Amino acid sequence: MNPLLFQIAFRYLVSKKSTNAINWISRVAMTGMGFGTMALILVLSVFNGFEGLVISLYYAFNPDVQITANEGKVFSIDEQTLNKIASLNEVEHVAQALEENVILKYKDHEYIASIKGVDRAYEQVTGVQEKMVDGKFVLSENGINYAVLGAGVAGSLLVDVENTLQTIQVYLPRRGKETMSLDPSQAFIKKNIQPSGVFSIQQEFDSKYMLVPLDFVRELLNYEKEVSALELKLKPAADADEVKIQLAKILGAGFSIKDRYEQNKFLYRVMRMEKWAVYAILSLILVIAAFNIIGSLSMLVIEKTKDIAILKTMGADNGMIRKIFLLEGLLTSLTGSLAGALMAVLLCVIQIQFHVIKLQGSGTFVIDAYPVEMQGKDFLLVGITVIVIAVATSWLPAQRAASRSAIIVRE
Repeated sequence: MNPLLFQIAFRYLVSKKSTNAINWISRVAMTGMGFGTMALILVLSVFNGFEGLVISLYYAFNPDVQITANEGKVFSIDEQTLNKIASLNEVEHVAQALEENVILKYKDHEYIASIKGVDRAYEQVTGVQEKMVDGKFVLSENGINYAVLGAGVAGSLLVDVENTLQTIQVYLPRRGKETMSLDPSQAFIKKNIQPSGVFSIQQEFDSKYMLVPLDFVRELLNYEKEVSALELKLKPAADADEVKIQLAKILGAGFSIKDRYEQNKFLYRVMRMEKWAVYAILSLILVIAAFNIIGSLSMLVIEKTKDIAILKTMGADNGMIRKIFLLEGLLTSLTGSLAGALMAVLLCVIQIQFHVIKLQGSGTFVIDAYPVEMQGKDFLLVGITVIVIAVATSWLPAQRAASRSAIIVRE
């Protein structure tokens, strides 16, 4: 860029105008762009915070990669295939899981839940043990089976993990058999298990699952080696897509292999759509604020008529005049937007450090204040948006300035 153009545009920006209204309109334009930029960055940062929070909660329960059967609820996996999967360089741990819907009874309370049997590797695959709110994460100890319940399940059953004398009764309909007994209880398989702890992650999991040892569920279902899913923990630098390709070669057809995104595709899609919708709405606010630039530049063109004429007689063409006023509008927008961005950063840091703005009814949430996460790509996106809006709104006054200068030269 020609330094002379920048020097002239900057001088027009900071110099005192003969008409005070031009100064005020210019300040209003800067202020509007500043507040619009600040609001856009703040809202996007809050969305990032909530997105990161939700993802972290799902990460605590969902594995990096999950393998299920395309048809049927369960499938058998032999030791050789299991060892091949575990021996992949990108795979750190492999856990087997078996799920089934059951009826739970504790004292006089009943609840329908999903019982999930897992092996010893499950603790390394997920982070449920880090989300315990009562008792401890123990599924088997000294040959005794234990259950770890979601907070919603435990609350519905009024489970007391300190009461070691009371067990949870698990009822499952008998598969493939009909009973002619007048006693309906004979139509169910019943097993007892002692509760050891309660976890709290997210309502979807808390109100649905009870974790137990894998052998407990296999005995309940009369299975030997069947599982409903294989859950994999990948190494930190592993490429999930590459792992999926290798797993497909090992397992062959008939299996569904999903990474974290695919396991919760709808959730991620909704969060992204909400974020882009808010971005579009706030960008419209920036557009409205930028209309003040049209007014301030139009009045500046009128005031600088003589300057434009002088520049034309000195050899400036229409393109140079146009660039000067485009640059003037861009400087006006960027000055306000930079101030707004700095204010947004300050407010975000204050919220992160001191949790000033609390969530209403925070006692029922995992966190008590609005989460905030600043991302560089948001600042880049906002910067590009401001530049595009500034150029678009400055084009008409700049074009008029170029045309006006030509008329004055002919005179």
